[in-house]
Amino acid sequence: MLAEDLKSRIRRSGPLSFSNFVEACLYDSENGFYTKTGRAGRRGDFITSPEVGPVFGHLIANWLDQLWTEIQKPKDFQVIEVGAGCGTLARTILDSEPKCLESGSYVMVERSEELRKEHPTSEKLVSTMQMPEGPIVGAVIANELLDNLPFDLLEGDGNCWKEVCIDLMDDQFIEILTTEKDPPIEIAPLKGARIPVQTQSNNWIKDVIEKISKGSILLFDYGSTTQEMSQRHQDSWLRTFKRHFRGDSPLEDVGNQDVTVEVAIDQLPKGFSISTQKQFLENQGINKLVEEGRKIWEESSSIGDLKAVKARSRITEADALLDPKGLGGFFVFEWKIGSSGAVSEN
Repeated sequence: MLAEDLKSRIRRSGPLSFSNFVEACLYDSENGFYTKTGRAGRRGDFITSPEVGPVFGHLIANWLDQLWTEIQKPKDFQVIEVGAGCGTLARTILDSEPKCLESGSYVMVERSEELRKEHPTSEKLVSTMQMPEGPIVGAVIANELLDNLPFDLLEGDGNCWKEVCIDLMDDQFIEILTTEKDPPIEIAPLKGARIPVQTQSNNWIKDVIEKISKGSILLFDYGSTTQEMSQRHQDSWLRTFKRHFRGDSPLEDVGNQDVTVEVAIDQLPKGFSISTQKQFLENQGINKLVEEGRKIWEESSSIGDLKAVKARSRITEADALLDPKGLGGFFVFEWKIGSSGAVSEN
């Protein structure tokens, strides 16, 4: 049982950093949430954009072809999806038959062995546990990955920031404040204020940038700024989920619920462009898809064939994907990397 393993670690070696605690809760090799049953989808724990329907993947395929054209249509074009889950996005992208993959390849990176077992198989697809080594020509994409990368916590005491760690009291997990620690950005340590420190997200992006010789990183996630989070209660930006409902405290039911945090935009490596998902999908032509679907439905609804039903579903999918209070309000981050390996300042 994960809780007992973590308690033994604390008794043996002292308090755990919050990032080490989250790492174990989500990715422990035997009892982590994603190692066992955690997954996206209607039969899973939460819905992400690819599970809404095929429209999202179709528009990502459009974006991939645009990128491929921008970098002179290389034959060795790679699409690397990190945090691929059970392969839902990969399936819809390949079903869209993007031209960039006629001679290119698609790599699904997923830490969970259970989810990798469900990956689609094709001569163009590679399923792996680890990010490929460079050089990469093409795109690295991820949907709601950064919010699941382990992070640390700091709390202000009015004079300085102190690290929040996990200890034990009466055999129960508790939070304690330990050593003084500098925040990732300059921000006043108001008493009781808390902020996440997302070093792993920052380092992961930097590592990917180093591996790309020409192409882009495209990431979808929800987020805000460190300053904004410091002014809100922790429960509003550090959340748990299980079976489509908010879960318990991160210190409860360890290994059996998702632990997720808003992405601190100001802690990410510089050089990215940013838009909302609504803006991004509109730029990729979602409104045109919806109008086409509406026309097909109006012409064929009396027949009720599969083509008409699929066309009608575009409308409801678009409503969910563009909702500014939901998925449409998510952020889209893009880092463009030139032939020199430098990040373009957009």
